[in-house]
Amino acid sequence: MSNVRSILVVDDDTELAAALAEQLALHEEFAPRTVDTAAKALAMVRDDRVDLALMDVGLPDMDGREAVKLMRRNGFRSPIIMLTGHDTESDTVLGLESGANDYVAKPFRFSVLLARIRAHLRQHEASEDAVFTIGPYTFRPSAKLLVAQSGSKLKLTEKETAILRFLYRADGKVVTRDVLLAEVWGYNSNVTTHTLETHIYRLRQKIERDPSNAQILVTEAGGYKLLP
Repeated sequence: MSNVRSILVVDDDTELAAALAEQLALHEEFAPRTVDTAAKALAMVRDDRVDLALMDVGLPDMDGREAVKLMRRNGFRSPIIMLTGHDTESDTVLGLESGANDYVAKPFRFSVLLARIRAHLRQHEASEDAVFTIGPYTFRPSAKLLVAQSGSKLKLTEKETAILRFLYRADGKVVTRDVLLAEVWGYNSNVTTHTLETHIYRLRQKIERDPSNAQILVTEAGGYKLLP
């Protein structure tokens, strides 16, 4: 599991892009990267995991809003915040209609931008479009899939998906069996810890290299947790 968010800064103002990346890198939760054209941004979101994109409107090879439309058309679902020197109502509407989640006018205070980045990431991670990293896998809850680094796919059941999602959101903390039962099955008196343990066993058979010596989904006193 990795809680580091990949942030893509797309701006041909290299000084601004470098400054943004530097500021973001001061926060351990972010791993920023920069590109200076729409074409590079489209390639990046196609080939690599990007958790949020900061997209300048005035790119040298394409209007940033058109680039956003292409990104959305190609299946990119992570949040996009448009950065622009224009702050009219029509500019904002055009930006949002292109598929962006937010529109920030330059010059802006980094603290304000940072708050918006975090807010959009929280909102996205609560949505069905979210993608997470669990051990060597990419976890896609909406598709009930774990995708290995080799590209092979592991199909999950609804309950297995719910277990992994809740444990991931616990951020490495131990989740007790009772809490996990309540969150995944609800307060159903017919469900016992044996049911949970059976699902954990089956999950380990799918995701662990050696299920008898779990390295990803581990048992702790009173419950379970995911390891990075």
